[in-house]
Amino acid sequence: MAKERIVVVGAGYAGVSATKLLSKKLKKEDVEITLIDRHSYHTMMTELHEVAGGRVEPTAIQYDLQRLFCRRKNVQLVTDTVIGIDKDKKVVKTKLGSYPFDHLILGMGGEPNDFGTPGVKENGFTLWSFDDAIRLREHILATVEKAALEPDEALRRQMLTFVVCGSGFTGIEMVGELIDWKARLAKDFKLDEDEFTLMVVEALPTILNMLTRNDAAKAERFLKAKKVELVLDSPIVEVDKEYIVLKGGRQIPTNTLIWTAGVKANSDAADFGLESARGNRLVANEHMQAKGYEDKNIYIIGDQVYYEEFENTPTPQIVQAAEQTAHAACSSIIGDIKKTEKHPFKSNYQGFMVSIGSKWGVANLFDKIHLSGFLAIVMKHIVNLKYFFDIRTGYYMFQYIMHEFFHIKDERNVARGHSSRYGNVLWSVPLRIFYGVVWFVEAGKKVVGNGEVLKPSTWFGEGSWFTGNSVFPWTWEYAASGTSSSSDVASSASTVASTVASTADVASGASAAGDAATSGAGEAAAKVAHFGLSYAYGEDPMVVVEKSPNWFTKMMQFMMPNNDVAMFFQKFMVIFELLLALALIAGLFTWLCSATTIVLVIAFCMSGMFYWVNIWFVPVAFALMNGSGRAIGLDKWVVPFLQRTLGRWWYGKEKSLYGLNK
Repeated sequence: MAKERIVVVGAGYAGVSATKLLSKKLKKEDVEITLIDRHSYHTMMTELHEVAGGRVEPTAIQYDLQRLFCRRKNVQLVTDTVIGIDKDKKVVKTKLGSYPFDHLILGMGGEPNDFGTPGVKENGFTLWSFDDAIRLREHILATVEKAALEPDEALRRQMLTFVVCGSGFTGIEMVGELIDWKARLAKDFKLDEDEFTLMVVEALPTILNMLTRNDAAKAERFLKAKKVELVLDSPIVEVDKEYIVLKGGRQIPTNTLIWTAGVKANSDAADFGLESARGNRLVANEHMQAKGYEDKNIYIIGDQVYYEEFENTPTPQIVQAAEQTAHAACSSIIGDIKKTEKHPFKSNYQGFMVSIGSKWGVANLFDKIHLSGFLAIVMKHIVNLKYFFDIRTGYYMFQYIMHEFFHIKDERNVARGHSSRYGNVLWSVPLRIFYGVVWFVEAGKKVVGNGEVLKPSTWFGEGSWFTGNSVFPWTWEYAASGTSSSSDVASSASTVASTVASTADVASGASAAGDAATSGAGEAAAKVAHFGLSYAYGEDPMVVVEKSPNWFTKMMQFMMPNNDVAMFFQKFMVIFELLLALALIAGLFTWLCSATTIVLVIAFCMSGMFYWVNIWFVPVAFALMNGSGRAIGLDKWVVPFLQRTLGRWWYGKEKSLYGLNK
């Protein structure tokens, strides 16, 4: 039996979905599936605005076909341009060759529809392909760079006016990216954000007409709050390099018109000799078979298909419809090959969502659930991740997560920069909090003493650092000589070893060291301290420095000449440790706090009060100095605020041009 040949033209959402499904369902059949596209990659079209708006790098939405189909032995990839179809001989003609088929799926996608508006092709920017996104991104950067050096205020305003034509999903998502990006553009080119003007021009009196009016109203309020000017009920009638003209005669000076007002089927298919409807879309039946050529097994899917599931209402040109039309066509092909039942197209649109920038959006799910803001953006990411699951690509799912959450700059993601590798170290958060808790617990023990933790009335008593004599080793001599209350000396001496152990924050064998100090010299001599970097059961931990060096002791005695001063420092140290612990937990001044802990550990070591089992305090402190406070911590806001405030105070405000408007 001859091998069944299936040719899929177009590696968009519909083409990739169809090829994946056919490859899976027919893996035991004798078939050969050929996927032809002019590019070697699949573009995530719904995220073009992120590239055009400078949020992610171009490669973030570009998925190599080889990576998508590397394990599909029945799939052959071809990078070529289809130029025609011989329907009688059932052959697809390309620029470089020809491919016979038994079943043909056309999913060549769509392209912008300018409705014949003068000047759009010559002077406008579209957003319907990877190349469009790159071209627009580079234009925006070049235009802002020129504007920064333009002394004529009117011309500068013109260059910094960005107009989006069309208030559908693409247009609103594009202006949302510009809302986020203008802060970075202003900073990089030393401009004021107020110099930028963002506009949305719409021929209809309302925006986002695929959403409910309530959801669309939320989006409209958000746009206005972000100073986006909405010009509604105003079709564009002319586009020039330096201005656009609206119906009614209004002229808007701008060097950047982004046209997202309409879409039509790929014009390359116009010469295929298949029946077409409005927007060049090819007419198909409920099985997605090309009208008039059902016997030739030619199928139309995606943005290219015109099928009226309801009267005068063709399938929408959205991702859900693209995938569902692809599945309907595949059902027919699988049915033909396996001699099983075919299933006609039946739409099942699970909702619509639009992002307005990286942190805010609107979503309508199942016509019942309405989300806005943070939750809507979270849902959009979930939907995108589901898409990667549907086409079975764990690699690009991981890449998506990295690009959207960890490789992002300027806080342009739903986590508001907390997860960004460039701004902070997210994975150090548990370590930072644990480190702070350790300091807090040990400082708390110095407050509670021999009291009960849950009874504050018992705190600050015996065993606490707030009563008795100083526990510092260099103060024992003058404490014993009566400089302070002599009645407390014996009590202080008996608790010195155990209290000293808690100064270093926790040696598990500290109590054993305390027993050695109080049970007599003979028993103490019998006990041997063991070196170790973690506590071993039954062993006495070894201190880092056995006896405080003379120079350090003299320096400390100079700072603490008597027990009263020593007690002041002792109490202050406890309070300081508590504040240090809270700051670490909250992520406030983390670099400074971590550096301070290193100094404290060194001081405790030189005092003979720190054990090797706790030496991990030092490397942990160094690790936390790498911006860990900016990950789910107050440093995310406090440090940039101080940097901005002190920077402006010290250096003044930067400008793109000096010496003007004195």
